[in-house]
Amino acid sequence: MIERTRKILIAVVMLMVGGLLGSCGSSRQHHTRKNVDTGKWVGTWATAPQLVEPNNMPPEPGLAHNTIRQIVRVSMGGEKLRLRFSNAFSKEPVTMKTVAVAVAKEGSLIDPSTQQILKFNGAEAVTMPPSGEGYSDPLDFTLAPGSTLAITIYFGDTSPGTTGHPGSRTTSYLLAGNQIGSADFAGAVATDHWYVINSIEVMAGAGAFAIAALGNSITDGRGSGTNKQNRWTDILSQQLLTNKDTKNIGVLNLGIGGNCVLRGGLGPTALNRFDRDILSQSSVKWLLILEGINDIGGIRNTESAPRVARELIEAYSLMADKAHARGIKVYGCTILPFGESFYDTPFRQQARDTVNEWIRTTDKFDAVIDFDKIMRNAGDIKKINPDLHDGDMLHPNQAGYKKMGEAIDLNLFTK
Repeated sequence: MIERTRKILIAVVMLMVGGLLGSCGSSRQHHTRKNVDTGKWVGTWATAPQLVEPNNMPPEPGLAHNTIRQIVRVSMGGEKLRLRFSNAFSKEPVTMKTVAVAVAKEGSLIDPSTQQILKFNGAEAVTMPPSGEGYSDPLDFTLAPGSTLAITIYFGDTSPGTTGHPGSRTTSYLLAGNQIGSADFAGAVATDHWYVINSIEVMAGAGAFAIAALGNSITDGRGSGTNKQNRWTDILSQQLLTNKDTKNIGVLNLGIGGNCVLRGGLGPTALNRFDRDILSQSSVKWLLILEGINDIGGIRNTESAPRVARELIEAYSLMADKAHARGIKVYGCTILPFGESFYDTPFRQQARDTVNEWIRTTDKFDAVIDFDKIMRNAGDIKKINPDLHDGDMLHPNQAGYKKMGEAIDLNLFTK
């Protein structure tokens, strides 16, 4: 018991030290990107980078010396934007020779009259160092709220270890050679993954802010429709954009499929990626935390369940404290039902009940979004509503994500 407590305290101290270092890095980053315009930068789209697993790597002909067109749906709009690209998990430099943005049409088609070339410190090409990133210069560009943007990249040399986001739920298009000038990527190899793209920010007024959603596959959108942009965060964004009091709020989806809070899983844990994926985003005012089901699903026996529940609660508390120190409001989201799923055991259910009860009653969160109650089967509250899951009794389907997004009280974002 003493040894376990000692390890937890060491982990907490290391995380807090990392947070201080991350804060220093973030301050330096924002200093180098100092805003010379009136207004401020606000995130309108983001995804969480990770090391791409072998089965999710770019298909042939690959990225090196070829061109990929990637499509994203933004939330709030603006007249000036800038993009961030990530090489965080690559051990070799990655060169982007030319990067263009344009209004996306159907499939790989763009509106060529809108395409513009990004610059990086005044140059068209940029090389991201190993474990590094790249920021574009600000660009005058009319970005409509809720629209889709095409990001077309012609690469130079790339790294065998690729940084990206496998769970894009959106098709990307790959062509051999330099195809920056092509409006339609006819004949392209299609792949439902994103590579190196990380975030988009727009210049906005003082009243504009962003929501960051930290989560796993349920936030990443497993079970939503490919190219339909209907994750619960997308639905929330649509709701915000149609409300006059919330139309200037961006929504940033920082979910990673298979992610854990504490240990294991896919991608860096929520604790390890918190500074990079949440605290480094521009003008975040609200944080939504919906994560922990994979930690609970990994509990091996009855004896471990109370410990994992306690460690999850400690982790939520630490993340909330760090966000509050940055002036960010934190909303806790209860963990969805998983009865009859591949995670279902009595001791895992007990751990979920312990965590959800704490989320509902703690003073660490500024508000609670009770997805458990929203999504449960009224006849058996341990199970998800049969009309709202994707066949595995765990992940929502498209109707489920719609219900989640529409159930969130928009008044939470007018305070």
